[in-house]
Amino acid sequence: MTTNGIHHVTAISGPARRNLDFYKRVLGLRLVKKTVNFDDPGTYHLYYGDETGQPGTILTFFPWEHVAPGRLGIGETSETAFRVPRAAIGWWAHRFVAEAVAHDVPVRVFGETVLRFRDPDGTRLALVAVEDAEADPAWSDGAVPAEHAIRGFHGVTLMLAKAEPTAAILTDVFGFTEAGREGSLLRLSTGAREGGHVTLHAVGDFLPGRAGGGTVHHIAFRAPDDAAEMAMVERLRSRHGITTTEQRDRNYFRSVYFREPGGVLFEIATDVPGFAIDEPVEALGRELKLPAQYEADRAMIEAHLPKLEGPLVAAA
Repeated sequence: MTTNGIHHVTAISGPARRNLDFYKRVLGLRLVKKTVNFDDPGTYHLYYGDETGQPGTILTFFPWEHVAPGRLGIGETSETAFRVPRAAIGWWAHRFVAEAVAHDVPVRVFGETVLRFRDPDGTRLALVAVEDAEADPAWSDGAVPAEHAIRGFHGVTLMLAKAEPTAAILTDVFGFTEAGREGSLLRLSTGAREGGHVTLHAVGDFLPGRAGGGTVHHIAFRAPDDAAEMAMVERLRSRHGITTTEQRDRNYFRSVYFREPGGVLFEIATDVPGFAIDEPVEALGRELKLPAQYEADRAMIEAHLPKLEGPLVAAA
């Protein structure tokens, strides 16, 4: 099994309770980690994914209660897509109608059926019908039946002025190869079942993106361990003249960050140690987990953070 591909996607949202309701109840993802933004401990960092939080399944959010809306533009992720079984698309279309989820009619992209939709903050998402996805493990706590459940990421689409400079990083550093072209879209793939696709949408001269509610903050790519991550860092420096941040310990993975040539913030994140390092798999996401440097301030942090329990209207 290849370990190349997307590790996680991190986005910005509005109220945390509304975000939790949508991703846990409506989409049926598991809340695998409830922690705080390591650089802003007064803000949650919520991680959603499969049963164990495997790389390639994790969508995370910084939920700010009164965030201003962002603006889609060049240098941003324009769509985050999940994998579902091919036969599940009809079920999801009915669910979106029942839950009043904004969505489009299904379309065909690179030979696959794609159902595009948006979360309450306007984040652009999609479900991609994938052949044989029903054979992959599925998380379900009853909100979404296992046979229809999301099976991790399909991939992301990046909006760029030009595709080629970004494609050079994805192919030379992260192991992607060209998988097809369709109009202004260039698809790159790794062969990974989860998180194995990045589509580059070249739009030329266009407005730059603006961070805010409904936008993606960064995309993280997988490195099996520290040695593989450092090899990628060196390749970026020596072959592309790009320097990264120092390695930062995020408790569940270790990361470096850089801006790729098209302006998108990229992260390289290790697969290890994983989300079960501080709580057992069966209890993932139940308790607020804090990095060691904030543990002494737990009472103050917990008092400041918005409550995730109670009626949704309280967080709207």
